Amino acid sequence: MKMPLNDSAIDRRQFLAAGSGLLASALPGGPLFASAADSAPSATTSPRPRLSGNLRKIPIGVFDPVYEHLSLDAMLDKVTALGLEVMEIGTGGYPDNHHCPLDNLVADRAKAKAWQKKFEDRGIRVATLSCHGNPLHPDPKLAQKDIDIFRKTVLLAEMLDVKVIVGFSGCPGGTPQDTQPNWITYRWPSEYAKMQDWQWKEKVVPYWKEAAKYAREHGIKRLALEMHPNFVVYNPRTLMKLREAVGEEIGANNDLSHLFWQGCDPIEVIHFLGKLGAIYHAHMKDTVFFPENLNKYGVLNFAFETSDLDLASETFRAVGYGHSASLWKSIIKAYMDVGYDGILSIENEDPILAGEVGVERAAYVLKNVRNELLGA
Repeated sequence: MKMPLNDSAIDRRQFLAAGSGLLASALPGGPLFASAADSAPSATTSPRPRLSGNLRKIPIGVFDPVYEHLSLDAMLDKVTALGLEVMEIGTGGYPDNHHCPLDNLVADRAKAKAWQKKFEDRGIRVATLSCHGNPLHPDPKLAQKDIDIFRKTVLLAEMLDVKVIVGFSGCPGGTPQDTQPNWITYRWPSEYAKMQDWQWKEKVVPYWKEAAKYAREHGIKRLALEMHPNFVVYNPRTLMKLREAVGEEIGANNDLSHLFWQGCDPIEVIHFLGKLGAIYHAHMKDTVFFPENLNKYGVLNFAFETSDLDLASETFRAVGYGHSASLWKSIIKAYMDVGYDGILSIENEDPILAGEVGVERAAYVLKNVRNELLGA
């Protein structure tokens, strides 16, 4: 069932006040979740998950850029203390490679194995490598930089027996003369349809066919593309369009934070993509809506900084601070139901609960709802 926007919309001032509160405010049944639940009838939006028997314990981890200020060893101390089981590690691109010296590791298998052992000694598995960039950028130098990072990431994944690589689909220009990307989502006037057709035929599909072939030759069969605005794959339909054109190496990094504001129902998305075997990774990140601005300005009015919140329609939040714990329980149950065999990777871009605090809050919510589902 489609969720009314008001079900997940919590007043901006409540969240600003909550951002400086104690960890207890994130507990299921605490003030934040009460306000979320009270904003609309819960019976239509957060049904109690029904247990189906053989539920897999999906590992919970974190994407490392949130710890960019820490050394590798200091980061591992933090992650171990949180009781997390897996990690997603950036190898370059937009999030950079703060904890993964890609060139050095690819050049020396012994160094790569020693690097991996640091995680394993803490009981943490490096589950995915991420290289979020734009390999389709119309500036050849920028595109080639991200292509090279992707290829080196494939080689490192092969060395370490990591099965999933995460990234963006990229976005080319709209014509051969363009010097900047052109994100086209609306096919009128007609010149936009012509540009979009040119993008996919001449740039998008040829590149990803070659990238998938290269990955496959090195034993990597899962390329998890994040459905993200400003890139050609930004929703489930565009993801499946590329998968159908390229092959089953293409799948989703199912980051629901980008789909909430587009009006997608998270359970429907998981069931749709999951039943096709097309979910290879999952970022754990929430989105909150501010009704007074959403109603005036619409959804294309995102905030990334706290200074923008007064006029924003929505912004990213830590898990449980945009939608209720009961909805996140249903989301995890949906992943279990479709047999998702990846990880739940916390990515914190919350402008209020920034950095490590947001990771701690998200981990608490995710571990608790997973335990409830597993009867632990």
